[in-house]
Amino acid sequence: MNQSTQQTIKGDLSELEKAIETIINIFHQYSVRVGHFDTLTKSELKQLIDKQLVNFLKRQRDQASIDNLFKDLDKNRDQQLSFGEFMVLITKVTIATHEHIHQGEGGQQQHQH
Repeated sequence: MNQSTQQTIKGDLSELEKAIETIINIFHQYSVRVGHFDTLTKSELKQLIDKQLVNFLKRQRDQASIDNLFKDLDKNRDQQLSFGEFMVLITKVTIATHEHIHQGEGGQQQHQH
C-alpha cells in the first residue's frame, strides 16, 4: 500500500477503530524505552500510568501499588508485560470506569454519558 492509500484508510476509521489504534500507539510509545521493544517493563508501566492514566488510576500510582499491579498482570512471570497482558489492565480500567459512570446516588445505576 502506498502512503496515500494508508492515509485514506486511516481517514475512514470509525471512532472505536481510532481508539483501538490510539491504545496500540500509546503502548508502543512506552514499550520501546527499555528492554524489548514490544513489552513493558515495570518502570515503563509506571511511566505510562503516570502520564496516560493519571485520572483513572489515581490510587495505583505509588510503587507498592505498581509492583502488585505488575505482578497480577505478568501472567507468564517474565518481568515484562506483553500487549495482551497490558490489555487486561485496559479492560479492567474500562469496565471500572463504565461502572463508575453509571453509579448514581443510592447505588442506582443511571445513564450519564
